[in-house]
Amino acid sequence: MLTASAKITEIKQLTTPRGLVFIEGPVSKEYLASLTMNERLRNFRSPARQKEALMIAAADPEGLVYIARYGQEIIGYVLFHRPSKYTRWSRHPRLLELGAIEVSRSWQRLGIAKELLQQAFKNEMLEDYVVITTEFYWHWDLEGSGLDAFGYQRMLTRLFGSAGFKRRGTDDPEILEHPANMLMVRFGKRISKMHVKAFEDLTYQNSLVD
Repeated sequence: MLTASAKITEIKQLTTPRGLVFIEGPVSKEYLASLTMNERLRNFRSPARQKEALMIAAADPEGLVYIARYGQEIIGYVLFHRPSKYTRWSRHPRLLELGAIEVSRSWQRLGIAKELLQQAFKNEMLEDYVVITTEFYWHWDLEGSGLDAFGYQRMLTRLFGSAGFKRRGTDDPEILEHPANMLMVRFGKRISKMHVKAFEDLTYQNSLVD
């Protein structure tokens, strides 16, 4: 479980051509409730429902939410939480999932997503976890980015790579549904060999035994 020290909010100012943006986190449920969501944050669900998801993650003892804020409006976010109990990853005792990262179309190509990741991984408590991200092309903003699925995949590989993530093979059925889908993983600096092996054991589980 994340300790109280992991929840101390830090703030970074980012000067952009569109104005001053604040990169903040981890933020509380109460703070999120006081802000509005940019209407173009809808890659995963409606802005109102996504705000609810952020607040649920922020209230969870093992949840972390970082936001990019312009004035009183959330224009981007990244969130971390324990994996769903219905996935194989939930069986790992020291694993968090980067559940989503999104920047409003109106604020893209300004380096905000990379700043969100860099701010999040300044949190020393993440060094005690294996952090994964499961990327599915049907959540990607292909229209807004002008990229095809594989171009978007390459862009995400570079983005997450900047925070220390590496692509991993897996037989997870959802990942295998489309060749552009991918699993990426970051091992915290204080993760034990036992927990690394526990993760490796989870990546392939569906192989047939002759």
